[in-house]
Amino acid sequence: MIMNNDIEVLIIDDDQDVLDSYQQLLEMSGYKVKAITDPTQVTTLLHKDWPGVVVTDMYMPGLSGMDLLEHIKSLDPELPVIMITGHGDIPMAVDAVRRGALDFLQKPLKPAELLSLLDKHLPVRKQKIEQRTTLSQTTSEVLLGDSPLIVKIREKITQIALTTRDVLVEGENGTGRHTVAKLLHQNSTISQGPFVTTHGQNITCTADLQRAMISARGGSISLNNPHLMPSETQQWLCRFLLEQDRQNKKEVRVLAVTGTDPESLVEQETLLPELFYFLSQVRFQLPPLKQRACDITPLFKYFLKQSCQKLNKTVPAVDKAYINTLNRHDWTGNVLELKNVAELYAIGIVKLAGQDRTKPLEQMSSPLDDLVDSYEKQVIEDALYLFAGRINDVSNYLQVPRKKLYLRMKKHNLDKSEYKVHG
Repeated sequence: MIMNNDIEVLIIDDDQDVLDSYQQLLEMSGYKVKAITDPTQVTTLLHKDWPGVVVTDMYMPGLSGMDLLEHIKSLDPELPVIMITGHGDIPMAVDAVRRGALDFLQKPLKPAELLSLLDKHLPVRKQKIEQRTTLSQTTSEVLLGDSPLIVKIREKITQIALTTRDVLVEGENGTGRHTVAKLLHQNSTISQGPFVTTHGQNITCTADLQRAMISARGGSISLNNPHLMPSETQQWLCRFLLEQDRQNKKEVRVLAVTGTDPESLVEQETLLPELFYFLSQVRFQLPPLKQRACDITPLFKYFLKQSCQKLNKTVPAVDKAYINTLNRHDWTGNVLELKNVAELYAIGIVKLAGQDRTKPLEQMSSPLDDLVDSYEKQVIEDALYLFAGRINDVSNYLQVPRKKLYLRMKKHNLDKSEYKVHG
């Protein structure tokens, strides 16, 4: 029995004799074919990642070719459909192409024309599904979690990344908005082009944005908080995007990153309605961590293991009571906050335990002052390893002023240069 994913061509026609002739032609040409007379069966045979081409008659009882086209496109807008139509139905066939059909052929069917279309488009479809599969694996490794919300976002990334459509990525700080923007660029057809990041607050005039767009030509620009740009600069960007659409030529893909409610920015008249319209044709809304609570524990353990590998340390045990504490926490800083907590846990600093505390020492093998000094040195050294000697990062991480950190490092004879990564 041929499995659905092995079917290369699905043919639908209510005339069994016509269907038999189509099937014989295609099988003799080496295609794996499934032929059906009932268009309502399509629901059970196709899915969004089916790697084949549909060939269907325009007129059928029960479900017209146009209704069938609409159903197939709801599964996957890029799933290729070839319509077979009578001579008098050309306007309807043209309309079907406008609605997403790949092409149409007139009756009586010319075998060479059908075979030519299949030879051209079937390999493209198979390649696209292979790319989606690879992208899905990559996305799962970067955008972590198994909650329905995050799974849906990963699926949408696999559909959109392979296009060059402009995108609006929304969410609270720390939810993974910039991760999504990078994934969309890195897995697109323009991934070899530049990926430029800029912030609306740094765009003080249109010339600033124009320079950034020139730098991003042939690639993508991650534009953070576009509502902070001057109004005239937003207007220029609207004209730029409109001109790209008119010419059907994509010089720069815009990946805009905003907060959770861009519509309110339009109401406040800080974001131009027309710019919002252009950017919001494709929207990714990243959920806060508290809305994907089932991901908290696996994410914490993943980040903890990752940190311990960087530090060449054994992964410490995590008490069930502490896991419960993690799950009860509000996580206003979302995934980024969870990652920081896991990294601190890896170096012995336990946060979210009522008050921040360190893990208890197993035994008093030395005087208290010596133990405190030894522990302080270890914590600073671990942080230096973690951030490759970058003092600003270490200072922020340990929540200690730079001057005080340098004094502590001098006390313990620690030199930041010894922890830098040397290529």
